[in-house]
Amino acid sequence: MNFTKTTLLLGFLTGLFLLGGYLLGGQQGALFALGLAALMNFVSYFWSDKIVLSAYRARPVSEAEAPRLYATMQRLSQKAGIPMPRLYVVESPALNAFATGRNPQHAAVAATTGILEALSEEELEGVLGHELSHVLNRDILISSVAATLAGALTYLVQFAYFVPRGGSDDRRGSNPLSFLFLLVAPVAAMLIQLAISRSREYGADASGAKLLGDPRPLAGALEKLEANAKRIPLETATPATAHLCIVNPLTGGGIAALFSTHPPIAERIRRLLSIPIGS
Repeated sequence: MNFTKTTLLLGFLTGLFLLGGYLLGGQQGALFALGLAALMNFVSYFWSDKIVLSAYRARPVSEAEAPRLYATMQRLSQKAGIPMPRLYVVESPALNAFATGRNPQHAAVAATTGILEALSEEELEGVLGHELSHVLNRDILISSVAATLAGALTYLVQFAYFVPRGGSDDRRGSNPLSFLFLLVAPVAAMLIQLAISRSREYGADASGAKLLGDPRPLAGALEKLEANAKRIPLETATPATAHLCIVNPLTGGGIAALFSTHPPIAERIRRLLSIPIGS
């Protein structure tokens, strides 16, 4: 997905946010929604990394504590020509990793203790190459803004429902347009976030494989990660932050799988293995 298309998607989400404010509170509601959107965007731009790392209970690690993680990321960062991201570890047997931050100069990469123990040197390099590609492509900022707007929109819907217009319980949900917005807004926000995330996962897979010069390490790692994710969810993950992880950290199948923020692992592996080695 190119930058223009992403901008249009985020613009639509912001417009939906403002429309919701207007329908639920008139001009004052629209102004409230605009102010909240501006505040959430400001916060997500400057502090998205701290918010996400705190939500996952990630702790910073030194080179002495995680020498393999440091050595691999240092090597990849030098190859990509960007500063090495700050490194964090999440205490969990789940196999997962994610990147966050607003740009390559303010980026962080976190990996679970499970992934550091389970993957080979080459597979870990494939995973970290994928996460570093998110940093290079500036996906982490777009994803953070999308998640923040979606969260703010959900908050607006909840606020509108539980705080009746005019202070009367009898008027709660009385506006049919407002009721329609209550139904449509969360789904629209989720679909936009899903579209952004799925497209960028494919892009990071391809960029990561090209950074390594070999798609096979990441393909092998994804097989292990998928098998583990079905058995062991990442307990600190939430639906609002799940899209940041390399594989879906939340277990679930059936209808829930249709709304996963991640593309099917089998398709990701197929696309990876179609990339020529050394390209």
